[in-house]
Amino acid sequence: MNPIFKRRTAVLLALCAAVAGPVRAAPGQDDRPRQDQVVQDGIAVKPLDRNRIGSVWRDIAAPEEAINEQSAQQYLALIGKAKQEGALVPASDPQVQRLRAIARRIIPNTIRWNPAAQQWKWQVNLLKSGEVNAFCMPGGRIAFYTGIIDKLRLTDDEIAAVMGHEIAHALREHGRDRQSKATATGLVSQLGGAALSSWLGVDVRGVANTVGQLAVLKFSRDEEREADLVGLDIAARSGYDPRAGIALWNKMAALNESGAPIELLSTHPGGSERIEQIESHMNLLLPLYARSKGTTVDRLPPYRGNVAQR
Repeated sequence: MNPIFKRRTAVLLALCAAVAGPVRAAPGQDDRPRQDQVVQDGIAVKPLDRNRIGSVWRDIAAPEEAINEQSAQQYLALIGKAKQEGALVPASDPQVQRLRAIARRIIPNTIRWNPAAQQWKWQVNLLKSGEVNAFCMPGGRIAFYTGIIDKLRLTDDEIAAVMGHEIAHALREHGRDRQSKATATGLVSQLGGAALSSWLGVDVRGVANTVGQLAVLKFSRDEEREADLVGLDIAARSGYDPRAGIALWNKMAALNESGAPIELLSTHPGGSERIEQIESHMNLLLPLYARSKGTTVDRLPPYRGNVAQR
């Protein structure tokens, strides 16, 4: 076999292995945390320890003050534009009052996941849009679109699941982590691609860049899994049924039944995987909910939701 061809084959196989990563155990088969995780309240999460090497790099690549200031400006601009266009639902609207009431119950239980949340200036707004979406920016700036409430016919428990999920992203600093990882991955891809191209005698910078982009997507999917569980933990402690998370993703699946992108190329894990993960942690989540209701798990009634619009 041609030596150059052998070298190219070996490198391409290594790149493919880097994209694929280690095989994940199915939810419930092996819930042991990875080396980069700690277990908090029974949920494996990445620590927010500011003394870790990764955190030091994050402080350089994505300074906390800069991220918070940027998100505050973006949120202010978004709300201002929505108000000008008549898309900002007024505070007197029952749906806005509903969202804010749910937020008031959830917010006190956020501090256990990030003590800095105690100082956040929380905001909750509703925007008129058919988009099925919601978000929470760093600092507790929350927005829901009317589309996600109307099309999925969300119950209060399901709104709490969505809100908890989005708040969890902010609490666990996922946006900041993603920005620093994207910066680091891009740098490594550029340097590695140039070095490999020189060594192989063929331009593989495009392949190296693709590997880097797929790695960032993998980071995003891991963050989604973490946000699902942390969000339901917050919701359950606030008196909202965590089984709503299962109903929510079943509704999402029905809405997306026309076809969704394969998980490898998506920032979100598949709906069935998310449901399996939530179910595997229900032994932790349901007791929190039952305790908030002053009862026991065996006395909880079955969860009852609404059918999403088709």
